[in-house]
Amino acid sequence: MALIPEVPRSCAMPDFDEILKQKTYCEYFAGIGLMRLGLEKKGWSIAFANDIDPQKYEMYRAHFSDAHLHYHVADIHNIPQELVPSTTLATASFPCNDLSLAGARKGLHGEQSSAFWGFIRVLEEMNCRRPPIVLIENVPGFLSSRRGLDFAEALLALNGIGYSVDAFVLDAADFVPQSRQRLFVVGIQEPQVRRSMRLVPAFAESPVRPKLLGDFMFSHPEIKWRVRNLPAPPTTKSSLTDILDDLPPGAPEWWSMQRAKYLLDQMSVRHRQTAARMIMGRRWSYGTVFRRVRNGKSMAELRTDDMAGCLRTPRGGSGRQILLKAGKGKYFVRLLTPRECARLMGAGGFSISGTLNQALFGFGDAVCVPVVEWIAESYLNPVVTELIRDREPALPCCTAHA
Repeated sequence: MALIPEVPRSCAMPDFDEILKQKTYCEYFAGIGLMRLGLEKKGWSIAFANDIDPQKYEMYRAHFSDAHLHYHVADIHNIPQELVPSTTLATASFPCNDLSLAGARKGLHGEQSSAFWGFIRVLEEMNCRRPPIVLIENVPGFLSSRRGLDFAEALLALNGIGYSVDAFVLDAADFVPQSRQRLFVVGIQEPQVRRSMRLVPAFAESPVRPKLLGDFMFSHPEIKWRVRNLPAPPTTKSSLTDILDDLPPGAPEWWSMQRAKYLLDQMSVRHRQTAARMIMGRRWSYGTVFRRVRNGKSMAELRTDDMAGCLRTPRGGSGRQILLKAGKGKYFVRLLTPRECARLMGAGGFSISGTLNQALFGFGDAVCVPVVEWIAESYLNPVVTELIRDREPALPCCTAHA
């Protein structure tokens, strides 16, 4: 893995016109590199990557042969700004553990999600080298964490270092057969922007800005917003069956009948009746199952809308997504394979390495590739074009937001 170089980077004012044209980016909380897959498809080039998890780095390195040139395994709180190159964009898919509805909801000051402040610290210390654009990604619970206080605090922190902000929500279900909503924030450096790009007061709800987000934006005028009109996301035509491996009945991935029956016995009456109808069907049908604790009891919840549930990290086993294949009086049960998880993230060609749990962790913590492609094409690339065309003269070095 890459080591911190001895030579510090200069704080001389970078040539932002050249930086914008290069479309380079730094990827914080890089994980296995799916953000990179999406951005590269739309003309962006990686300059720096960071993550704290060496196992995710190993998966990244197995797919990207140049990993040793730019990927740094370290706690973001210990990354010196001198290590970070000047780029067009910085992305941050920081840990969701303390923001997720499934977590302890300790917020941005929880042990894991507080890594966000390490990202802000790096940007702040970069001073005049801050990237013109930032892209942040997290779970929808970020919006409601601590009754919205965390989201407001995060956006005001970006304002405080010179970024006006926009926010929108995308669901991977519009691109792949996986239900996976995520909240995105784009920040643009104020000195780089003309008045023509300022917030439109007549903001209205849209497919990418649902009512909860719209209400938040209207109720926080103290935040420097810069809302951009965005097209509606596409509607996927793919289904769960499109991403499944055709494993024969004797394949070792299938569970024993005893274990499969135990799973069905963990279902509620309603879900068990649904499974029974699938089993008695004249054709094979498929559903996905998650185990959840309900009223202190482990329950198996079946989904049969031809979509997978949101991929999660397999902590304690509860995050492992299970496949039920049923029909013709029979049924079979197994975990989704790493390759199937890769396809659900739009990364079917990813070179998968490591153990089953490593792969499930890697994909469960990642971003959906076609979602990133859509953001690059519909948001980031047009903004870069406009900044090149309309950018105001830069302020003197290290005085813009010191």
